[in-house]
Amino acid sequence: MTRSKESQVIAWLAGQHGAMVELLRRMVAIDSGTYDKAGVDKVGDVVREFLSAHDVQVDILPQRVYGDCLRASVPARGANAGNVLLLGHRDTVFPKGEAARRPFAIRDGKAFGPGVMDMKAGLVMNCFVLAAFARFGGAPAPIVALFTADEEIGSPEGRPIVEAEARMARVVLNSEPARITGNVVTGRKGGIFMTMRITGKAAHSGVHFRDGISAISELARKIVAIDTLTDLDRGITLNVGLVKGGQSVNTMAPSAEGQIDLRYVTPADRDEVMAKIGAIIERSFIPGTSAALGINGEFLPMVPTEASNNLFELYAAAASATGFQTKGEFAGSCSESGFTAQFAPTLCAVGPEGLGGHTAEEFLRVETIVPRAQACARLILDLERSGL
Repeated sequence: MTRSKESQVIAWLAGQHGAMVELLRRMVAIDSGTYDKAGVDKVGDVVREFLSAHDVQVDILPQRVYGDCLRASVPARGANAGNVLLLGHRDTVFPKGEAARRPFAIRDGKAFGPGVMDMKAGLVMNCFVLAAFARFGGAPAPIVALFTADEEIGSPEGRPIVEAEARMARVVLNSEPARITGNVVTGRKGGIFMTMRITGKAAHSGVHFRDGISAISELARKIVAIDTLTDLDRGITLNVGLVKGGQSVNTMAPSAEGQIDLRYVTPADRDEVMAKIGAIIERSFIPGTSAALGINGEFLPMVPTEASNNLFELYAAAASATGFQTKGEFAGSCSESGFTAQFAPTLCAVGPEGLGGHTAEEFLRVETIVPRAQACARLILDLERSGL
């Protein structure tokens, strides 16, 4: 693409602030918790309507349980060496009715509302980057964007789609929100969400105490043992964040369960800790109990490579040319970037800046939407010159 074409793309994006905010408002007004397939698909309808109006091809990849995945694409101009993959998820962590309780609003340069920064602003950014290149004749490489639907729970249906696209990608840009410092993410932890289920034996806790075996007591001992596996110096953390069990206050608990959140840095860490968790599950601290462990969802770690470091340097240069500075940082949270990083150089959190994800205090810095879109566009345009 010529410099004049580059100027056209950047200038067009510069004039889209109002349209970006309006598209964001429409998305935030829709409840789209992960388990609300209809709501997540309704956000998808907004995405498809916008992209179709800008001559961007959108294909629906139907999913059985969660929202359908959308695949949008803009063809390349001439020869190319692999796709540029843009990522973003439509699902949020909030319950149905949250959009009405906390409607989209802008105060003092900050936008508020459920999912406004995690990550509907990133979806808006990706939509406008696609529209810009479609408007001015494409980019040096094909651009593919996935709008996924189940990222917040580990992408149980979306992961195969994400990984298939990553295998064909030249680079991957995930538009999760940039840090409030302006930094992007060059590495992330992996994570596993698990449930341990304990079986005991019911008995009247007053009359036949000796005949009962408390699954809750066994669960408590396992939780204490799992807590000892946390190693903050190595970035390994375990949290049993949800527990339930028992039948009644005067019954020895016949069953109990606890949900475990494991975060780790390297694949070797995962193997080591999972082996230790397995030993704890197999051990009966209280004779007569049994236990089973199930994995509910899993994120892979985003491990930096020489190629991903080069991608960050290219982004930093594009950011500087746009008028802002950024650094790379490591994040303890997970994202779909871990799935793509095993196949292609990946950079995460290139979306607009915000803070407070997963809380009622979540906000987005509205003035960062346009510059972040321009920086991504510049990076895409500079791929040929960079050798990536």
